[in-house]
Amino acid sequence: MSAIATRNYGLFIDGQWKETNNQDEVIDKCTGSVIGTVSVSTKEDVDLAVESAKKALRKSFHPYERYTVLKKAAEGLMARQEELAVILAEEVGKPIDEGRGEVARAAQTLEISAEEAKRIHGEGIPVEAAPGSENRQAYTKRVPVGVIAAITPFNVPLNLACHKIGPALAAGNSVILKPAEVTPITALVLAEVFEAAQLPPGRLHVLTGEGPAIGGWLLDNQDVNMFTFTGSPRVGQLIREKAGLRKVALELGNNSATIIHRDANISEAATVTAQKSFNNAGQVCISVQRVYVHEEVYEEFLTKMKEVANSLVVGDPKDESVNIGPMIAEKEAIRVEQWVNEAVSSGAVIETGGRREGVFYQPTILTHVHDDMKVCRQEVFGPVVAVTTYQTEEEVIARVNDSEYGLQAGLFTNSLAFAMKAADEIEVGGLMINDTSGYRVDQMPYGGVKKSGSGKEGPKYAIQEMTEERIVVFNI
Repeated sequence: MSAIATRNYGLFIDGQWKETNNQDEVIDKCTGSVIGTVSVSTKEDVDLAVESAKKALRKSFHPYERYTVLKKAAEGLMARQEELAVILAEEVGKPIDEGRGEVARAAQTLEISAEEAKRIHGEGIPVEAAPGSENRQAYTKRVPVGVIAAITPFNVPLNLACHKIGPALAAGNSVILKPAEVTPITALVLAEVFEAAQLPPGRLHVLTGEGPAIGGWLLDNQDVNMFTFTGSPRVGQLIREKAGLRKVALELGNNSATIIHRDANISEAATVTAQKSFNNAGQVCISVQRVYVHEEVYEEFLTKMKEVANSLVVGDPKDESVNIGPMIAEKEAIRVEQWVNEAVSSGAVIETGGRREGVFYQPTILTHVHDDMKVCRQEVFGPVVAVTTYQTEEEVIARVNDSEYGLQAGLFTNSLAFAMKAADEIEVGGLMINDTSGYRVDQMPYGGVKKSGSGKEGPKYAIQEMTEERIVVFNI
């Protein structure tokens, strides 16, 4: 698999490309070599982008025009699928086939957003039923929020950007995208795709550079009407505090749990759980982290899960045979190593993996864990899964809920009664029956409770977040 030629990328502001005096290097996460440079935004660049975004709102951008642009952008992504997959392999460390899958999903996200652009509607309100309002009629309409700042993480840099940009544009907003500092190239190529799709100038801006600085300048600018953020709870809380009365949508992670009940298909459950614990080196918000297995099927499940985990190949993500690439940085691999060592010192047992080689960390299964261990209590965001047993339905539901997070969870069972009980009682934004917490398709509502955030993604649902409801009343 050939590498993409090194390029210098500018900022995308008001439909133009602008290079700044300061440049940041973007590193191949596997080799450590420089794969490109990007411009570092200044406060003046941020203010110019916001001003342009606000000005663009004054120009008509009708629903069918939005549909057309988003549809063309979806097609443009697929036309550059292989190029983008290589970029994802290099700047994220994502296995090449996973990268192809992310491009396809991002294109689908834009396609769904395009379709939703033609479906935004209000409803009739029977105000005439109120005494004294017999001569009045009313309806609601949804109107754009305005200028939306979208801040995206490193782990799924293309599709998560499309989950913010697609619905925002479909709803008639302008967007300022701030991608993660370590994975900016994907976002800049996405801007090229929208430029080729003839998106009107000012409707999309991409600002690269230091996250805290750019985020602070955006928060200080009162012409930004909404913030949509995917990342850590610490930063999410800061955004919510500084945004004041402006709209905020937050997706802040999880320590995802999956339950394996005694009546499940154990071989299938173990296979899927292993796969969804380690994809993208475990650096996915809904990667399986906590597995609760009924004590009657624990040994059978663990044996099969270890077999699958041991079959996974770790290495260069551009190698077609590789299942797990490097972590985003060596310091993150060192952190995961420390967390595992801390768990082992408290009684946990490494069933497989547990080894670090530079930026690579082997897929690791831990047993004999306790619910208060860091690998169970916090978000590992690495290729580590903790497996333990339970006895009763009530016990396992309580243990899943004993978490600050609540994004998604999984449950393997053939008991409809248990599935319905879990759907009522497990405190998450999404429960996947006979699948892991890691299941997601792009048209579904996606978002969590507790420290996992607020608001929903998924184009139809994000559009609700990114519009305001306005009532119009006629006195006839």
